[in-house]
Amino acid sequence: MPEVETIRRELDETVKGKKIVGVDVRLAKPLTNATAEEFEERVKGAKIEGAKRRAKLIILELSTGESLLIHLKLTGRLLYVEPREPLDAHTHIVFHLDDGHQLRLWDLRRFGYIKLVPSGRLEEMPELAEFGPEALEMTLGEFKNLLVTKKRGKVKPLLMEQKFISGLGNIYSDEVLHYAGVQPTRDVSTLMEQEKELIYEGIQTILPAALKHRGSSVDLYVDIYGRQGQYVPHLQVYGREGESCYRCGASIKRIRLGGRSAHFCPNCQR
Repeated sequence: MPEVETIRRELDETVKGKKIVGVDVRLAKPLTNATAEEFEERVKGAKIEGAKRRAKLIILELSTGESLLIHLKLTGRLLYVEPREPLDAHTHIVFHLDDGHQLRLWDLRRFGYIKLVPSGRLEEMPELAEFGPEALEMTLGEFKNLLVTKKRGKVKPLLMEQKFISGLGNIYSDEVLHYAGVQPTRDVSTLMEQEKELIYEGIQTILPAALKHRGSSVDLYVDIYGRQGQYVPHLQVYGREGESCYRCGASIKRIRLGGRSAHFCPNCQR
């Protein structure tokens, strides 16, 4: 969430009110739900009326009554650049704006996409309809009630499940559980009331802090200006396998859990 929300805020500040005067779709099989010709025809001439976010998806509302539903996935970038910036093979869609800049979709592995959707039907899209509540919009009571619905299951994979809570990925689930002193392998059914409260407190503390630093650039993430996020030096366990825990000095461990990595301190987290 901190990375996607950073991009959303920058888009809302930078391209809101701008008109799309041209579009170049540079793939034979575009990362859209329309042909290249149809996509260009429907988007050209539209004004960008605002940028919204739902979980890990960005929504650019257009004056035409349609919206651009954008999922950057693992390697996608949205870059706000001047036309003189060189294009490379991983730049797949270029929006020409009336302020002389371009908004480019860059994606190394082509996992991301941009869909054109009628604005009034956004909530019908499967990728939006299945999301759980936003991580920073829950009350403590709502969070505890959600946990009650999950009688079993390991806590880290649950926190990462977007149908359960929207906005916690691999990095921040590790950080939240370290904050709470809970091992990622713990079964949800074993959590004490105080531990549930600490997990909630960790979510409400760590996500805003990461957002303040414009996210964590541990892979290919950059903001729309090509700048890396600055939260990595503040990470307590993620990516620190074999290093000393800042809290107790024990060696940080890394395991595979639910198909993803999990970092934790075996001493601080129980």
